[in-house]
This record gives sequence, C-alpha cells and structure tokens, in this order.
Amino acid sequence: MKNYTNHLIHETSPYLLQHAHNPVNWYAWNETSLQKAKEEDKPILLSIGYSACHWCHVMERESFEDEATAAIMNENFINIKVDREERPDIDQLYMDAVQALTGSGGWPLNVFLTPDLKPFYGGTYFPPQRAFNRSSWKEVLLSVAQAFSKKRKEIDEQAENITAHLVKMNSITTGENAPADKITLTIISKALLKLSDKTWGGFGQAPKFPQTFSIIFLLRHYHFTGDELSFETGLKAIDKMMKGGIYDHIGGGFARYSTDERWQAPHFEKMLYDNALLVDVYSEAYRLTKKKDYADVINQTIEFIQREMTAAAGGFYSALDADSEGVEGKFYTWNKSEIDDVLKEKSNLFCAAYDISETGNWEHTNIIWQPDDLKTIALQNDISDTALYNHLELCKTILMKEREKRTRPGLDNKVLCGWNALMIEALCNASSSVGKPQYLDLALSNLRFIEKYLTDMNGSLLHSWNKTINHQTGFLDDYAAVIRAYIALHQITSDKNYLLKAKALTEKVEKDFSEETGIFFHFTQSKQKDVLLRKTEIYDGATPSGNALMADNLMKLSIFFDIAEWKTRAEKMILKMARLSEKYPTTFGFWNLNLQQMVVGLKEIAIVGKDYLTVLKNILGDYYPNTVLQASPETDSDWPLLKEKTVSNGQTSIYICENYQCLKPFKNYSEMISRLSEHF
Repeated sequence: MKNYTNHLIHETSPYLLQHAHNPVNWYAWNETSLQKAKEEDKPILLSIGYSACHWCHVMERESFEDEATAAIMNENFINIKVDREERPDIDQLYMDAVQALTGSGGWPLNVFLTPDLKPFYGGTYFPPQRAFNRSSWKEVLLSVAQAFSKKRKEIDEQAENITAHLVKMNSITTGENAPADKITLTIISKALLKLSDKTWGGFGQAPKFPQTFSIIFLLRHYHFTGDELSFETGLKAIDKMMKGGIYDHIGGGFARYSTDERWQAPHFEKMLYDNALLVDVYSEAYRLTKKKDYADVINQTIEFIQREMTAAAGGFYSALDADSEGVEGKFYTWNKSEIDDVLKEKSNLFCAAYDISETGNWEHTNIIWQPDDLKTIALQNDISDTALYNHLELCKTILMKEREKRTRPGLDNKVLCGWNALMIEALCNASSSVGKPQYLDLALSNLRFIEKYLTDMNGSLLHSWNKTINHQTGFLDDYAAVIRAYIALHQITSDKNYLLKAKALTEKVEKDFSEETGIFFHFTQSKQKDVLLRKTEIYDGATPSGNALMADNLMKLSIFFDIAEWKTRAEKMILKMARLSEKYPTTFGFWNLNLQQMVVGLKEIAIVGKDYLTVLKNILGDYYPNTVLQASPETDSDWPLLKEKTVSNGQTSIYICENYQCLKPFKNYSEMISRLSEHF
C-alpha cells in the first residue's frame, strides 16, 4: 500500500519501516510526537511489536492497512509505533501495565495512554471483526475515544491507579538476605526436576522455550554433586531440542520456541539471542560429554549466523521472520513430493529418518524433525550408523540448495548491542570447546563493530545501529552483556586490555544506573527522560536480566582487580534474590547460576610461563565451570591473580586458588588433571 506515507519513513528500524506506508498517521516515539499529544490533549495509541512477530503482521494486514480503521485512529489518537527491540524500556513498562489490566501479554502490544504517558487501557492482538466474545479493533477504538472525551475524570483516575501499581511493582520486594548453602542448590535442582518433561525434555508444558540457564544449572549441579538425574535431565532437554523441528536440520540454527511439547512445531522466527544462548549450552554440554552431535549443532548454528545474520562490517543482525510470502514457516516446510523430486532415490531413507509423509506431519505439510533415534532408523534399514549419517548429510546439502530458491523470510537487519555481545561470549565458548580459532576471529570482528559503531566519543554504549547511527543510549542489558563479553575475550586470549575495558564500563554502570538502595541497577540510564519511570528489571526472560549479568560480572571482576566492594555488592544482589530464585527457578534461571557460583565458590586459575597459551587452551577445552582464568608468560605484580606467581626452571606453572590462597603449583597440565578432582 504505497499510496500513503507517514512519519515512520524517516526511521531505520525494519519494523517501523514496515508500517511507513500504512494509512495510519504513525509517529515514532520522540519529543515531537509526545509534545503533540500534550498540545492537542489527545490520547496516545501506543502500538509495540517487532519485525519477526507473526501476529504483528496479521494485525497490520487486517487493521492498520484498512483505510476506514486508519481514519478512526487518525481522528482520535496520536498514533505511535515502537520497535520493542529498539526501546525495550518502553516495551517492558507498558507490558507490565497490560498484564496488570488483562492478566496476559504479548505482541503486538496496543496500549492507550494519557498525554502524560500514563496507561489506562490496552491489550494485544485485536481482530478486525468481533469474534469469540472479543471486541473488534474498531469497537475498541471508538469506545476508548468516547470514554476519553466524555469520561475524562474516570480515565485519569484509572491512569493514576495503574501508574501507582507500576511504581509499586518496580520496588524490589525480595525481603531480607536469605541464607544460601548447598541445601538451597539441592532444593532448586529438585524443583527443576519436578518441572521437567520426563518424555520430551525441557520444562513445563507447551509452548516450550529452551530455558538454557536451567539446563546449565543442572549440568553444573551434576558436576559438583554427582547427581545423575540432573545430568540426564539437562542432556535430555538439549537432545530433544536438536532432534526437534525447533532446530533447522537443513540450514542450522534454532527457532524461538516450540508450540508443542515435542519440540516439533516451532514458532519459526529465528532470533540472534536464542542462538547465542543455545551455542552456550551446547558448548557447555560438549565440554562435559565430548559428544559429537553437540559439536555438529554448534558448528551448524554458527555457520547459519555467518551465512544469514552477519553484516559485511561485522555486526550480527537481529532476527529472521517466521513468515515468508505471508505464510508462517513456508520457507522451512516441505511436501513429500518436493523432497522426492529433489532427492530421487535418496528420498525414502531421508523421509524415514525425518518423519516425512504424504499427508504431512504438521498442517498438511512437513516439518523436518527426528522423532526416532537414528540408530533405530539404521537398524530398520540395515545400514551402519556412519553410512546413514553420511547419507543424511548429503541429502541436507541437496535440500539446502533447493531451499535457497524460495522466497526468504524477512530479515531484521538492525544490530543490537547487547544481543551481539551475547553472541561474542557464545563464540568464545564455542571456539574453546570445539577448538575452532575462526570462531574467535568472528567474535573479534564483532567486537570491532561494537567499538566502532555502538560506542560514542565518551566511551558510552549505544543500543542499536542500522546503516546509520542511532543515538539511543545503551540500556543496562547492553552494558552488562558487553562487560561479560570482554571478560570472556580476556579468558580466551589473555589480553588484559579487555579486563581494563570491562572495568571502565562497570564503573560507568555504577555511576549511571545504580538505583536508590545501591544494590540493584535501573534498566535505563539516569539521563533517560522520555519514560514514565525507570524500571529495575530482575526477571530472567528469553535473555538474562541485566542485573543478573551484572552480579556475575561484579563477582568476577572483583577477583581480577581485588575490589572487595564489587564482591560485596554482587553477594548482596544474589542473596536478595535467593528466595525468589529458589521458589521460581525457571523465572530466575541466571540468578540460580549466580547462587550456585557463590555457594560452590569461584576457583581462580593462574597460568604463568612460556607455554601459557597452550595450557590455557587445554583448560578452556575441558570442563571447569565456575572459574576465573588469567594467563601470562611471566609474573605480573599489577594483577592480583598473577602477583608473586613464580616460574621455576623455565616450566609453565599452574596455580589453583580460592580467595587468592593457592595450592602448590602444578608443573604441567597432566599433573593438574591427575590431582584436580581433589579440588574441583
């Protein structure tokens, strides 16, 4: 619909640009649009979504492209579109409001605000016609417009009440510091085991999300306690995911979540952050088990990121749509006849392995997934495991070439600082776990992008970039993830400059984000003035909360720099959250990792000597969770972990320490392995 052009035409967000030719007179969230609402004393219709959101596309087609609907919106409201990924602070605040009003949330998020930004009504997707006792979008618009005009006092009272509720919600009511010990960790592990799906893996019922932090917690719990059930539950989750339709068996990478309990039918959008966190969990599992299938998933997922989500300048794009040609999943699903035509005589074995049928395994088409173990398929077809594996890999290569001819899903090509930093850490973990230095090169290329395009002249982070500078300042999540990436880069390269950069950003976070109690951090910086209130986000969602990441950062940096105040603050944060994370383990997954780390203790490994990089590589490739590592060719009095660490007879010494108290140094890695079980 190119007959119309609205104010969004000047934006860079792919999501906002999708709406730039709607007949709705959309504005972006900025000083001009907010002031216009005040001057005209009109309610704001705030509509929030993101480019890969299926129901956002549906509501646009049904309502925002409809001229009659647009006329009602334009006459009665200041219509503002927000990309939730560009302004997560606005999204989180008004999502809380809608959840308080309706008991549920989601996208598209449609919220009605007073001119002073206070919410008074809202919901998610509204149909174009009344259906299932739900009002149509036109009915909602007319009803809200009439209420704002005729019942302004009641509207203002409602807005004040909701705002007061939001302020109360934003108060961190975690109670006093809770005691935390190994019993606490056992309680958390048992809670996760109770929530786990014993048949299909993962936690809870459909829809199922990856819950990577909970999986890592269970794998580490097994490592520290020997609890086999934690080990089996953690691995079952990742085994079922990599065999399910949530994993793209043809092109690599994971979709956002599964709509069913079996991980078969995904919501097909692919997000950068999901793939970063899943590379993390498969790297952890590979270090622990050395299972080749996990290395394959790591490699194929990173190949997907390089091929489809990496800009020439080194930044990683945000997402791929679920839809292509207006149909969800069309790019990824197959009719059996298509596969038969392409694979010919190879088709039967492929279809047997991946549940492909004439009638389809999902909505009359087929999702490629693996419900049965390949060993079973090999036995049924009298073929060796190796021969079957090679056959399927050849078939996937052929199907990949055929799939490339299709209309591709839309690409959200904005680059988000925090999500990119999560991928840097994942690439560091992947590089060390599967031994591929090119993954570190990819991480370093991305870091150069962040330092060039997402850092301003004062050293402050910016939140997003899309072919031009976006001056939106970074959020807590951005800073926390970049600090974490710097720590990961130091540990894999031993370059101390990364730690100095992490320290400088941490000092900036303390100055610009600290909330009033001095324990947690606000999501937005102090200079962010266009929000109703500054949220303090503590929940771990699809990504870890900035506060959870910062607790981990502060704990590790306190050791590298011997800053007792940072350790104290981290411990206060973690203990304040202990009761909540124990009670709601999947909601506070990363906090549970922090708690586990604090209870078990962070081991310090210092490597000094000429072969320090070789030893470092060996340690990083094996499974030593909850450690900080620092390596150097020689002792260095400027760094607490390296201070007074001597090298005898030209050998490389390995020190295992806790609170800077060290065991007698090991002379080589073999000696360290033989005695390490006594100390880890």
